[in-house]
Amino acid sequence: MTGVALPDAGLRAEPGSFRDPGNRVFHRAGEVLRGLDERSARDWRALAASDFFRDLLANRQVCGTEELFPTPVDVPWAAVLRHERIPFVSHPYEWSYGMLRDAALLHLEVLRAALTAGFTTKDGSAYNVQWRGARPVFIDVGSFEAARDGEPWAGYRQFCQTLLYPLLVQAHLGLDFQPFLRARIDGIEPDQMRRLFGGARRWRAGVLTHVHLHGAMQDRNAEASTSTVRAQLRSAGYSRELALATVRGLTKLVRRLDHRPGETHWSDYQRTCAYSMPDRQAKEQFVDRAVAATGPGRVLDLGANDGRYARIAARHADHVVAVEQDPAVVDALYRALREEGEGRILPLVMDLADPSPGGGWRGVERAAFTDRARADVVLALALVHHLAIGRNVPLPEVLDQLAALTVTGGSLVVEFVHPDDPMARRLLANKPDGLFPDYRREVFESLLAARGRVVGRTELPSGTRTLYQVVVGG
Repeated sequence: MTGVALPDAGLRAEPGSFRDPGNRVFHRAGEVLRGLDERSARDWRALAASDFFRDLLANRQVCGTEELFPTPVDVPWAAVLRHERIPFVSHPYEWSYGMLRDAALLHLEVLRAALTAGFTTKDGSAYNVQWRGARPVFIDVGSFEAARDGEPWAGYRQFCQTLLYPLLVQAHLGLDFQPFLRARIDGIEPDQMRRLFGGARRWRAGVLTHVHLHGAMQDRNAEASTSTVRAQLRSAGYSRELALATVRGLTKLVRRLDHRPGETHWSDYQRTCAYSMPDRQAKEQFVDRAVAATGPGRVLDLGANDGRYARIAARHADHVVAVEQDPAVVDALYRALREEGEGRILPLVMDLADPSPGGGWRGVERAAFTDRARADVVLALALVHHLAIGRNVPLPEVLDQLAALTVTGGSLVVEFVHPDDPMARRLLANKPDGLFPDYRREVFESLLAARGRVVGRTELPSGTRTLYQVVVGG
């Protein structure tokens, strides 16, 4: 690998990187670095010299990585790597079903290639995968190590709990997996799965082997040490060929678990919403001009639905994060973007009235959405009324949040749906009379002016919706 000098700047440890004491990720002068101890450095250099790893890099299945030469003297590591920066860090409970499934398949493909070349991975967590747009990429380069004969894949349990079990829950039971993963950073425990898949459900694809037999084996070896279990497996003839057979079986199972969510209210929203064709055209032109005027950078599309405006933003932006509450809508968007080979739009599942909080150790191991998502342009189209009326969030707080997600000097592109708009009337009909006396256009414009400078405004031809472009902090 090509070596480069390390810039002189302060190190900042990545809060989510501490579980493997042999290596840790840091940030320094805008770069993503990984420090390695002596053993991990030896594993890395053997990995860097291997053909299979070069192939993974060439196929963009693993994040770009290079070792820094000479090793900086001001850090306590035997070697330091520099990784490419992923455009936006997301968490598995923000993915759609198709995204989680593709992340699992990538994980297994990376492991298969590693085992074939005499390597393995230390873990099997869904958090080892991130995204370049709609393309998954394996990021945990520090997980690779030389395979040892007779030892099983150390990451099997993690793979089951954070990837396979959530897929089984949704494919076989029709339950969205996201709340399970958001509730527990380590995923779904085998005991919980056994309660969900009792009786006849145990015969569904993958359940008997990877839930019940796996759980029974864990119970049987609960008092045994890891070294004892490994010795038992070696004496029983466990081999690399058996490990590869397990990976092939898991890959076949995950491919069979393709799940297509049914139709929902939001999946047909573009047809059923109140927009006329002139409204739609005026809105598209306004968004295109606003993003083009701001220039390259990150765009955050809040309430993205089918991605119509995210695609427009992607004409000008470096990357777009498209957030939508409905998992079925996000899954349809993801599959379309994947087929298009789109590398700039990342679709995510999230309720904006209940965005992803910080989680894990000390609440910072997995950063909150609001700590990750600041953007040069924030699109809040047909969103404010759903939060302010539908979810009873005070209008000033809605705008505070939108402004907080926009970098200083960046653009907030926001749509105000007037109280007499058909959609607003529908939401207001379900609320007590007089509950929202401040939901008025003049109040909205006053709140906008307090948070930035309005540089663009257009009335949609229907006359019941207004679009604004606001330079936040300007």
